[in-house]
Amino acid sequence: MGEARGRTRAHVARRASASSDSRSAVGRLLELEIGAVANGGSCVARHEDLVVFVRHTLPGESVRARVTEGRDGDRFWRADAVEILRASADRVPAPCRWAGPGGCGGCDWQHVTPAAQRELKAAVLSEQLRRVGRLDLAPVVEALPGAADGSGWRTRLRFAVDRSGRAGLRRHRSREVVALDECFIAHPGVNETGVLGAVWRDTAEVLVTVAGSGERAVVVRAQPDPRGRAGRPSADPPLPADVTQLAYWPPGVSAAERVVETVGGRVYGVPAAGFWQVHPAAAQTLVDAVTEALAPRPGDVLFDLYGGSGLFAGALAGLVAPHGRVVLVESDAAAVAAARDNLLGVPGVLVVAGRVDEVLAGEAEPAADVIVLDPPRTGLGPEVVTAVAARRPRRVAYVSCDPATLARDLATFAERGYRVAGIRAFDLFPHTHHVEAVATLEPA
Repeated sequence: MGEARGRTRAHVARRASASSDSRSAVGRLLELEIGAVANGGSCVARHEDLVVFVRHTLPGESVRARVTEGRDGDRFWRADAVEILRASADRVPAPCRWAGPGGCGGCDWQHVTPAAQRELKAAVLSEQLRRVGRLDLAPVVEALPGAADGSGWRTRLRFAVDRSGRAGLRRHRSREVVALDECFIAHPGVNETGVLGAVWRDTAEVLVTVAGSGERAVVVRAQPDPRGRAGRPSADPPLPADVTQLAYWPPGVSAAERVVETVGGRVYGVPAAGFWQVHPAAAQTLVDAVTEALAPRPGDVLFDLYGGSGLFAGALAGLVAPHGRVVLVESDAAAVAAARDNLLGVPGVLVVAGRVDEVLAGEAEPAADVIVLDPPRTGLGPEVVTAVAARRPRRVAYVSCDPATLARDLATFAERGYRVAGIRAFDLFPHTHHVEAVATLEPA
């Protein structure tokens, strides 16, 4: 056994030595023919026998690209298109001066028409569903109301702060901060806070929220000094008087203060630093899609898993009344507190604090008629899928922001006896590669 371990260590050492001896490819210029779009916003090209993921390009183009990641012997490289030799008909000039190679990483596709962006997102979603989920589906990505050029929609933005105190967004796959004067996709209210024009002292990051009510909140995370103590964040010049500025520390602890959102006539208090859909039309769009997918009936038991501040539970509770029940499960403490306040007095609603997998394993509610799932980007995983399917719901609505994890989980649902009855997709994030989907599942 000891000899085997010794051989293993020697093998690892040889591989590490070979890796360290391989030459970096970063900076090399390649002429490439661009193929299909890949999940993540890049397009796929080939250089000799190597796959290259190329940003700032479009299928069918011919480009000169500079390698940004990779070494000789790697399975793939990453690159930026720095010169377009043959352009796609869908290419347009990027409207933001910080977009493009070496610039801000907040957007992926400012060089693409909005209509073609939606086609690319549909292609990625279809490819993931087919390859990972073994589903032959071709959903169309639907546009949301808003500016035709895809600007001014993002109501929540988390800005990093560079060493000089300027706020901005990071470069793609980098910790380096690109300081901005304004953000093209940000809601006008975000730019008008003055966050991007200020110099921030003792500040690590700044989260700006513009609520549907018109409230503007700035949540600031303090930069610790070398002894681990939090600094005192400040902005120079100070922000406008109608902007609520909050501070929090340590990282990951959100300010408990809330802003007000209204959807379908119902008012929700949402933690200023918590989760809420960032496109102004997204919450109502998803409520409508989930309602259509589940078709709740009076008397149903409805699970709202990963329920956040209570958006779906609040919208659907009236449809299962007067004798139905709604069980909302959420692990974030600030969101749980908000959901309990938002749903106070709504008959038949129970808010459960805890991880979804642990709550379902506890058999607190053994059966459900309809279930809505809105997990983070990492998706559900086999344990949650199994626990959901075990309750034999009549319908499941799965809200997902990641095609790959959605496709993986849908394949697991199929193994547990559920089929996809339909899927809709929405362009909640123009100029980025992100897409939101709502899949409807029912027993096979």
